[in-house]
Amino acid sequence: MNLEQVLLNKFRTLPIEKQQEVLDFTEFLQQKKLKSQPLHPLKGLCSDLNLDLPEKAFVEARREMWGNFPRGDI
Repeated sequence: MNLEQVLLNKFRTLPIEKQQEVLDFTEFLQQKKLKSQPLHPLKGLCSDLNLDLPEKAFVEARREMWGNFPRGDI
């Protein structure tokens, strides 16, 4: 029996309230993983477009786009 099958068998024995807690926890773990993934630089994302722009242009564009974006506490 693989890990997925063992987990599913144990999950099925839980009451519905506890199953919901397991689901909530797995969603929390997924969100935590997404937040910890590194951001890709804008220049790297546009590399396949064969643009020959200096890094300064990307920094300036990023500042214009996101400079006034409200920041929340994480």
